Amino acid sequence: MARPVVAARRYAEAAFEVALAADALDAWNADLAYAASVLGMPDVERIVDSPAIPLPDRTALIERLLGERVAPGVLRTVDVLVARGRVRSLGRVSEEFTRLLNDRRGIVMATVTSAVPLTAEETDAVRARVSAMAGAAVDLRTAVDPRLLGGLTIQIRDQLLDASVRGRLERLRDQLHAGGRLR
Repeated sequence: MARPVVAARRYAEAAFEVALAADALDAWNADLAYAASVLGMPDVERIVDSPAIPLPDRTALIERLLGERVAPGVLRTVDVLVARGRVRSLGRVSEEFTRLLNDRRGIVMATVTSAVPLTAEETDAVRARVSAMAGAAVDLRTAVDPRLLGGLTIQIRDQLLDASVRGRLERLRDQLHAGGRLR
């Protein structure tokens, strides 16, 4: 069986091709995000992911929850995920779809994590700096992790820039353990 990330990427790629052919990339992106948020609710997820509940009952519930709110193609995609026991990967499918859309538009996705919430001005400054570093427009997501103690980390694709207090302390500890010189 394929790993969940790989499977989610394949479903996202297939959905992207369908949306591209229908010239409805933005609508599909919004609809997949909406479906992931609704079906990701613990009570709903427990029902639609339960093999103890007959598949027709689960798809009927999905139809009631999403039928009028998402495009028919998105609804079919969700039904396929439910039928194949992969409804838990819908959030990842939505994320991968957004990544594909951003790649197509030349937008780089980045996540900045700070110890405390950033102000709007700080977020704009980080976005400008990351955009200059990447040489492209940036879809910047923010997260808070108090374990950083201070500073921030920036994840751009597979690259992590660590300017956090915690990261500095860990590097200092590693240098001390290795007997290296401090810089």
